[in-house]
Amino acid sequence: MNGKRGSAIFLKVIIFLVGFAVLTLCIYWMPMLTIRDIKAHPGGDYSIFPLLVCVYGICIAFSFALFQVYKLLTFIERNNAFSESSLKSLKVIKKCAFTAIFFIMLMIISLKVISSISGDDSAGPISVSLISILATSIIIAVVDVLQKPLKSFLDEK
Repeated sequence: MNGKRGSAIFLKVIIFLVGFAVLTLCIYWMPMLTIRDIKAHPGGDYSIFPLLVCVYGICIAFSFALFQVYKLLTFIERNNAFSESSLKSLKVIKKCAFTAIFFIMLMIISLKVISSISGDDSAGPISVSLISILATSIIIAVVDVLQKPLKSFLDEK
């Protein structure tokens, strides 16, 4: 096994593990936290539901992006890195990142509304959300840097 194939397999395993962690978060932890919150507020405080919609939206967008990264690694492994399929995968990754930023912005708005109603301080979760937007923006920039030479290469062909 050469080094290129070993690296691709290692990255695919990492992507699989991250995907499994996201799936566990969506299927096990989020419903458990929701049930715990509903039991803590038996009067009908439904403020967690907009946040759940945002979290599930982010998880779905992240899962689609992980799948596209997996496909991109498969193209690289098969020496099809400079193909139309690779460019399409990069475009989908970019769209998923913008979707995640959209849901993070919705979460920030929801946190501000909830904190103004309840009087709680939302500075911590909002700062984590802003850091997440920064990290996602960096991913968008990297994908854009990878996408431009690939597009120009395919246009020359």
